[in-house]
Amino acid sequence: MDRKRTSREDAESWLRLALAPGLAPSAVFALLRDKGSPAAAAASLARPPDPALMAATMRWLEHGDHHLVAWGDPFYPPLLLEIGSPPPVLYAAGRVERLAAPAFAIVGSRNATRQGVRDAESFACALSRAGLAIVSGLALGIDAAAHRGGLAEAGSSIAIMGTGPDVYYPPANRDLAAALARDGCVVSEFPLGTPARPGNFPRRNRLISGMSKGVLVVEAAPASGSLTTARRALEQDRDVFAIPGSIHSPLSKGCHWLIKEGAKLVETADDVLRELGMQASGAAPAPRLARSCDAVLEAFGFDGASLDQIVERTGMDAASVAARISMLELDGRLVPLAGGRFQRVKPS
Repeated sequence: MDRKRTSREDAESWLRLALAPGLAPSAVFALLRDKGSPAAAAASLARPPDPALMAATMRWLEHGDHHLVAWGDPFYPPLLLEIGSPPPVLYAAGRVERLAAPAFAIVGSRNATRQGVRDAESFACALSRAGLAIVSGLALGIDAAAHRGGLAEAGSSIAIMGTGPDVYYPPANRDLAAALARDGCVVSEFPLGTPARPGNFPRRNRLISGMSKGVLVVEAAPASGSLTTARRALEQDRDVFAIPGSIHSPLSKGCHWLIKEGAKLVETADDVLRELGMQASGAAPAPRLARSCDAVLEAFGFDGASLDQIVERTGMDAASVAARISMLELDGRLVPLAGGRFQRVKPS
């Protein structure tokens, strides 16, 4: 199939195929292979789509920033073509060329901690600066932070929605969605008007991982939907990364499980870039944990301190400090206190 932009004439044919009742992507592909073109394949349909939905979608596409991106379009995400049953069309709002750029997914809990939000935004900002489009699901918490970080740098950000392209969910992220539609891209495989149904989000998750070179999970409870995205990534032969946290935090359980299952533990964005074979920022990697001398451990003293205080004392970034606190806690050299503080354990 020739790779060319989806014209308005082709868009109508593609829509007839995509919106035809009961027509799976595999059947669309078979029709295209047999008939040779979207127009001929659409003309052969036994059950045409809802004419009202067709008309509404064509009107939606009249907006200059709204696009239908079909198989063969040069802006169709290249890695998405490698997964099982990629959607025949994507509805996109914004800078559609972002979809063809190298992408990386960051996902995590909707009920994120303040530290998790900071980590997600910091990693997204650094990876976007390196040229990666940051992909996430427009949810509250980690997703929203990842989008904000991505938008702050050159790689920008892409939101994959579990609703139709005209239904922004959750409503609290409407302003963020508008920013993404202006400076990044908002994408859906669902027809106009599709509400936020529970079954839509696992389908959305396969696209988040499928169009990305890798997936970073920042915070996740054991039953988190973020783990579904990570599993999909593994099935799709994508790299999976996780940030460790406190052994006492429920939101660390999912990340720790992933690490036990083989996900790559990361402390900095440079760790991710090196694994992807990309140019790191040049910052020196965090030193390995030493029994006798560790900058984070020394910064605690024996009076107790918060993560923010240790960041200030060491000059290290928050993600690196959080990871090293987790390692020191696992090593029995720090104990948690009330209020998110930790205390150094005096040697016996």
